Amino acid sequence: MKTKCPGRIQTPLTRREMLLASANGFGLLALCGMLADQTSTSAAQDERLPQPHFRPRAKNVIFCFMDGGVSHVDSFDPKPKLTEFDGRPFNDSQNPTAMGNRRWLKSPWAFRRHGQAGTPISELFPHIASCADDLAVIRSMKAELPIHSTGVLFLHTGVNNAGRPSLGSWASYGLGSENRNLPSFVVLSFGAVPCGGLEVFSNGFLPANYQATLFHAEGIAIDNLRPADREPRLQEAKLAMLQNQDAAFARSIAGERAVSSAIRNYELAYRMQSLVPDVLDLSRETLATQRLYGIDSPITTKRIYGTQCLRARRLIESGVRFVEITCPLGASNGTWDQHGELKRGHEKNAMDTDQGIAALIKDLKQRGLLDETLIVWAGEFGRTPHSGGRDGRDHHPEGFSVWLAGGGIRGGTVYGATDDFGMHAADGICSMHDLHATILHLLGLDHERLTYRFGGRDFRLTDVHGRVVNEIVA
Repeated sequence: MKTKCPGRIQTPLTRREMLLASANGFGLLALCGMLADQTSTSAAQDERLPQPHFRPRAKNVIFCFMDGGVSHVDSFDPKPKLTEFDGRPFNDSQNPTAMGNRRWLKSPWAFRRHGQAGTPISELFPHIASCADDLAVIRSMKAELPIHSTGVLFLHTGVNNAGRPSLGSWASYGLGSENRNLPSFVVLSFGAVPCGGLEVFSNGFLPANYQATLFHAEGIAIDNLRPADREPRLQEAKLAMLQNQDAAFARSIAGERAVSSAIRNYELAYRMQSLVPDVLDLSRETLATQRLYGIDSPITTKRIYGTQCLRARRLIESGVRFVEITCPLGASNGTWDQHGELKRGHEKNAMDTDQGIAALIKDLKQRGLLDETLIVWAGEFGRTPHSGGRDGRDHHPEGFSVWLAGGGIRGGTVYGATDDFGMHAADGICSMHDLHATILHLLGLDHERLTYRFGGRDFRLTDVHGRVVNEIVA
């Protein structure tokens, strides 16, 4: 082969020279294809192309939901007065008529100071205590009602009734997903229906692609993820047919936006088939890492909770925005709901969760991911410092504890306080709206500006309330 360019000497062109000369052309074709795919996917995935309102401190959230209500006076809020008054008749100075036949009940566990900051933590949580300097403990939380169903909804959605978007949905709506092949909001559940019910993790009035995707604790992570038709061409044909049907339906009802969200969910499920099993394959983790999380434990519930914590780390590494870990199923309304047998129940629950959560903090820190990952540990309320018997505590929304770690949090901090008996939040009272505002703030979102128009008004997670608790922000 010879070139025929006027005015130039005609020289033979070898095959190697031809490939070398056209290499940039092939590369450009590949680059154009990749950029076109990325542009169309981004536009289809989220019409808003969301950006944070300001520089975020955290990119992801892992929410360890302590369903049922952990006793604050037995975990992160020591009360020497309870030991002094143990067994004496209960008397609430703010409500003198609420005496009844109840008596003050001291904690059966000792508290010790941990870390350089000397944060008091109960012996219930020896592993979490080793991470004391990474925690910001809020002791002055306040909920509204002492009822599990409404309390769990309030913790997750900011209201006491169903129908509003969950915290994870709001985070996904505000920031979108970092991985087009994975959902932005994942709930690691120990049952077909997660603790609190499906409405707790709903997208509410937000588009359907912001609802939680449930991953099972054991076995196949997602039901029906692997279709009967393994042939890609058959799956693509079915997806195309569904898109055509949905598009026609959308035109007939003028509801194209809602239907487009459903189409995106179909497309996401299709892409997840190959990636999810790979992300959740823990066999690639070292034996040391598996032992750190307690996955080698003979205790089933402890092993599974540790597995969920490790899965959470792998999911946020892969670009999932918000991961929530629920507790193993409890015997009553919640795992931590010990109206009786307080010592046995709280010790079992702590044993199940303590090592896995501490391992999550240490593992993220070792990998350089803790600074960009916010960990939230919270239940819907606390438990009473008094009891009708001698071995149980009841629901208590008037003052309780939660803690946060990583993602812009000032570690080794204790904020707020309850009174001497742990009855009422007395100093630096923190509402659920304040907690939500703080979490959004750390994600770079202004809780007053993150709104969605529905039913003729702009809704937000914090409604007309909420302030950022800057005292725990680094």
